[in-house]
Amino acid sequence: MTVLHPAVTASPVVPEARGDVSHAVRTRLLGGGPRQLPGESAIARCAPYGDDLQLALHLCYELHYQGFAQVPDTLEWDPDLLRVRALLEHRFESALRHDCRHCPDVEEGLAALLVEPVDGTGASHFLMSKGELWHLREYAALRSVTQLHEADPHLWVVPRLRGRAKAAMVAIEYDEYGCGRAERMHARLYADLMADLGLDPSYGRYVDAAGAETLAASNLMSLFALHRRSRGALVGHFAVLETTSPPAASRLAAAMRRVGAGPAAERYYDEHVEADAVHEQVVRREVVGGLLDDEPALAPDVAFGIAATCLLEDRMGGGVVDAWSRGGSALRTPSHGEVPLPVAGVDR
Repeated sequence: MTVLHPAVTASPVVPEARGDVSHAVRTRLLGGGPRQLPGESAIARCAPYGDDLQLALHLCYELHYQGFAQVPDTLEWDPDLLRVRALLEHRFESALRHDCRHCPDVEEGLAALLVEPVDGTGASHFLMSKGELWHLREYAALRSVTQLHEADPHLWVVPRLRGRAKAAMVAIEYDEYGCGRAERMHARLYADLMADLGLDPSYGRYVDAAGAETLAASNLMSLFALHRRSRGALVGHFAVLETTSPPAASRLAAAMRRVGAGPAAERYYDEHVEADAVHEQVVRREVVGGLLDDEPALAPDVAFGIAATCLLEDRMGGGVVDAWSRGGSALRTPSHGEVPLPVAGVDR
């Protein structure tokens, strides 16, 4: 029987605030009254991709996942928090729709995902060619915000699909969850990767270290997943992840081997090279194809999901590489030199 360490399964503590809006939401989670929650004007002043709004959204969304330590589960459906979440989502989605207003159609968008950039400027290219161990540790810490609940948001689309799309989505998700074996779940494999790198694999441990770009890329999944109207966009999001994963995973596996990160670190990416190469074909033909056969009117939503995912993933990757290229840390809390990343077995 496989048993996870208690630190991995415990609910995370509530992250520190990054502005007035996230402070108000955090205060509400920790026992403050609804009067302290922000209104429409305060949220309208927030930068849509900025730290304050994105952390506030993360705080609202996490109530639907593992929750937070010392935060009542009843707040998941608190009407005042849901009102604030809707305002935050509107601000975020409006910016995305404006920035993706000229996105290509589904076929063009999917075809573009198969073309590797000639310049090779993404984070996985950097890590493969010149990344040091501390770069890999930072990247793993940032990605843990999403990867420790890998596949969870996409499950919400299953009841909203029919026929081929539903059957294919469930088949892929079955792989993501280890085909019924807890130790092979992709989120568990990622926790093992983190432990190999000397990181703390506790769920939510590195949210405080993650910048707005990382939170936005993570929040996008929940934005799409929690709304039936966005089922097409979530399928587009899923298509991006499954299509772009194999080449990036291959580069990251090579980077892990080059720095001697450890067998579990290598295994996570090796698993994705193999599994996602198959998933990519199934997603294109059965999930996207099946959905659009059933509901052709959702094609613009699928295209939007593809474009929005690429936009935010590029923003995150670009920010990380820019920081490293300047010789600095990509984390809000630097990991090398001044303030080490938390490691397994060390209290927060």
